Order: sequence, then C-alpha cells, then structure tokens
Amino acid sequence: MPTISIDQSLIAQLLNRHGLDNDVTRMADELPLLGTDVDACNDQTLDIEIFPDRPDLLSGETLTRAMRPFLYKQKAKPNLDVAKGKITMTVDASLEHVRPVILGAVVRGVQSGTGAENEAFIKALMDHQEKLHFALGRGRKRASIGVHDLATLSPPFRVKTVPGSTSFTPLAMDEKMSIDEILTKHPKGIDYAHLLEGMDTYPVIVDKNEAVLSFPPIINGNHTTVTSATKDFFIDVTGWDRRACEASLMLIASQLEERGGTIESVEVTCFDGKVEHLPNPEPLRHDVTERLLNGLLGRALTDEEIQTAINRMGGVFLGRKAAENAPSREPMNMADVVDGDVVLTFMMPRWRFDILHPIDLVEDVAIGHGYEDLGTDVPRAPLTALPRTDGHIRRRIRDSLQGLGLMQIQSLTLSNDTDQFEAMRWPAMGEVTRITNPITIDHTLLRQYLLPGLFRLLASNRHHELPQAVYELGTVVRDHVNSDRFAFLVAEQNGGFAAVRGRIQAIMRDLGATDYTIEPLGGKMGPWLTGRSAKVIVDGIHVGCFGEMDPHVGHHYELKVPLSGAEFDIQELERALPDPV
Repeated sequence: MPTISIDQSLIAQLLNRHGLDNDVTRMADELPLLGTDVDACNDQTLDIEIFPDRPDLLSGETLTRAMRPFLYKQKAKPNLDVAKGKITMTVDASLEHVRPVILGAVVRGVQSGTGAENEAFIKALMDHQEKLHFALGRGRKRASIGVHDLATLSPPFRVKTVPGSTSFTPLAMDEKMSIDEILTKHPKGIDYAHLLEGMDTYPVIVDKNEAVLSFPPIINGNHTTVTSATKDFFIDVTGWDRRACEASLMLIASQLEERGGTIESVEVTCFDGKVEHLPNPEPLRHDVTERLLNGLLGRALTDEEIQTAINRMGGVFLGRKAAENAPSREPMNMADVVDGDVVLTFMMPRWRFDILHPIDLVEDVAIGHGYEDLGTDVPRAPLTALPRTDGHIRRRIRDSLQGLGLMQIQSLTLSNDTDQFEAMRWPAMGEVTRITNPITIDHTLLRQYLLPGLFRLLASNRHHELPQAVYELGTVVRDHVNSDRFAFLVAEQNGGFAAVRGRIQAIMRDLGATDYTIEPLGGKMGPWLTGRSAKVIVDGIHVGCFGEMDPHVGHHYELKVPLSGAEFDIQELERALPDPV
C-alpha cells in the first residue's frame, strides 16, 4: 500500500481555511475507517498507508478535502469549481492509435508558501504525481501526468505525432536530445520506453511556437519546469483509459485548488473532432436499489441516516423513488433493478475511481454510518455443518505439534525442481504438475513435499536466535492429484535423533497410535542423515519418515546448525488410525 507522510502544520493550514481546528486525536481514532492505516499521528506528522481502493487520498491536500466531511461533518462537495478558460488544445487525428485520451486543465493563483514550505509543496506535488502514475496509471500505461509552469508556455497547444529524430531539451538536462536518444539514454526514457515499443512516430504536446512542452508518457520539456516562482499551472494527462486519466487530472487540480488555486477549463478538440471543456466539474450519478442496501446492511436506514452517511464519504443523497421502466422479472443478482424496486440515487465525485458497482455505494454508506451501529441479528437458517472426513485428524495433528512448541507456517504451493528434488535428494512421485508459463524460475511446479518450504523459511530467518521450530500442514500435488501432508523442522544446538524421536513418539501418542513400529530408513534417498533416520509403520502402512538432516542439505540453504524434522502423509495416517470421535 502507498505510504504518505504529511506535516501536521500543512493539515492545520488547510483546515483553518475552512474555519476548522486540527484534531489529532480524532484523526488517529477515525481515519482508519476512511480507508487508511495510521502508522503515526502526533502534533508534528501524520504517517498513513492508503488502501489501494482510495487513490483519491494520496496527497495531504486531497486527504484533507476528504477529512472535512468525514471528521468535521462539513457539507460534502462532490463537484469541482471550474471557471471557463480561454486556452485551447487540439489533438491530431494521428493520435487515435498512439495515445488517444488527451485531457488538460489550468490552475491559477496557487499559494505555495515561501522558502522551505515552497520546496515541500513542489516535492509533495511530484510525489502525488508519481503515486497516481502507480495507482491509476499502472506505471504510466493507462495514464500519465505532466505538470507545467504556465508562465513559460504560449497557448494554444497542439498534440501531434513526430518522428524519433525530433529533438528538444528534456527535464533536468541542458542539451537537446532526439526522441530516439531519450528512449535509449535518458533515465526516464529507459524506464518507460517499453510503453512506446513498436511505434514509428511518437506523441508530443507543443505550444504555438512549436516548443515541446511534453513527450508523454516519458518526460516534460525542461523549460516548463515547476519552480518556487510558479503560481499558474498547466496540467496535461494522456493515456488509454479515459476514467483513469479523468480521475488523475481532477486529483492534481484538486490538490492545487486546496492551495488556493482557481481551476480553469481547457477546450480540447479530440482526434475525432469532438470538442470538450475539461475537467468536467459535475459529479456522477449512481443508483442503488433499496433491496440491495437493506439486504447487505441487515437493517433499513432512514433518508436522514443515509444522507448523513454518504455526506461523510463526500457524496450527496438525492432521495428515493420507484424504479421506472424496469423489467418485470426476478432479479438475476442483487444489484439488478426490476419492477417494484425502490431506487436510491446518489451523486459522487468523478475522482472516486473506486466506485465501480452499486456494492461500492453500499460500502460507503456502511462506512459513513458506522459498522458498529448497524444493529444485531441472528441467523434465519440452520447453519450446522458437517465436518470434513479428515477434519478431526488434522485438528489433532495441529494440537499435538503446537503442544510441542512448534509454530505453524504456510508456504507457497508453488516450488521448483531444485528445492523439491535436487537439493532434497527425493525422486518425483508420479508425474509432476508443472506451470506452463512460469514468471519466475522459483515457481515452476506444484510441490510434492513440504520440507523444502520449511528449509526456505529457516534460511530466511537464520539471523534469529535458536531454537527455531516450525511445522506446516498443507497440500501437495502428486500425479496431478491433491493430497495432504504435514512436516516439521527444528533447528537447535543440542538436537539429535533422540530429540526428534521423542517428538514423534509424543505425536503418535496424541493421535492414539498404540501399535506402531519405528524402523531404520535404509539408503540415501531424501534429506536424512544416513544411520540417523527412520520410518514409522502403523498396521503395516508406511505413514512417514523422520530423523536428523544431512549437513550437506542444510549447507545448500546456508543453514549451518543441527537440523531435525519429519514428513508424514495424512491420508495414510487416517487410513491406519481409527477416528476416536
């Protein structure tokens, strides 16, 4: 999750503009409900992690905008104040298959402070831009943002495609570079060249003097750099995803507006000739059936309760009415609107990128109302379940292993040949289930043994003190069929065969095995130390092996301490041991 650190003096300044006091205690207590995880909240700083579904909270300014109705019960404002501007931007038809979504906005009169405050503002602006590139832009593929000093530009603007030989001075450089050179030599070009791979011409934004102000999605022109003297900003957003681009544009504009700026629209003539005035300030309308809201929340809310709840989340409740022109049939799913339904209408900000479905509005109402105040209920249907056939033995195995002081872990079912077979000296049991297109050499097949995962875990924790004792009860795949096993591994200075044998005897006692034999394990198959390992036989069935680990196996994982462990087949144990329950 993205993490942001905000100076409390900035939050206090932004709240004071609206006549509000900075309440640190309320922030620490209630902000987690808004979609954040508060790491630290004191009089100096607010350190929070933003959940991935709330990219509209990724800057101090936009977070404070969301805090005002949520914490201070201010009236929500789901729209932006956008004055009509005179700047135009024309998009050539050649952009249709290169980078079709082109948006723009102007923000004038931004108050960024002086000295250190100004430097902190510029850093926060760039940081917000990069976080949006990650959260909404998917690494600048869906959306990329350019922020420019408007005073250095000469509108109107034009977006066109140019050959790779076109040159301009990119950001943070003193010399001109061609686009081909930027893509192969400039750090940003190297990082994002893959987004333009296979193209013969490239997108650029130029002003009336043909000066390149942006080469999206790679880099801006050096002459448009935002400085401490910048008061008026031009924002361009380009990409392939209209919704992601629109949200990115509005969030950057909103950040600047919170700093005292005035947003102006830009008239954009799209590649298909359509003319738009952007950003669109109007909120989006969402309809939710009363049946869906009440069914999921478990209670009916009054209009006043709904209005209060959605206001805290930055929206407006317009009321409820009977569904019009709805089909007369049974709903296929809970979100369907059918004849006889009552529909609740909400207006939510366009920058709320996370609202994709009516269920998201239900969640917002629940958060705004408070989960602790949804009332209580009892099940209306019998919920008695039947246990799995192997449920009892799995529970008894866990109780026994945890009683011996072992810690349960869960490792990935994906593994590789080196861990499963070569390092552990085990053969493949039947056919190996392999991944057709693995994305890493560490995950090429479905595991057949559990012990390799325990070795990997201890290797990652070898810098911690001994003893370390872990176990796993999980699924393996042999001959393309799932089966269950459990294994444990212990690293301790004084461990030996007697210690691991004692653990096995305790486990067998806890499982109710009274008639079993422990026989030496012949040969050199497996990770066991020759002469210091054994197998367990119950009623003639081989259920598992245990013993000391060969130091050569431990050295493969850089483990230089005495190791002992075991691996058992749960299906064989279940077959050999009667279920006392």
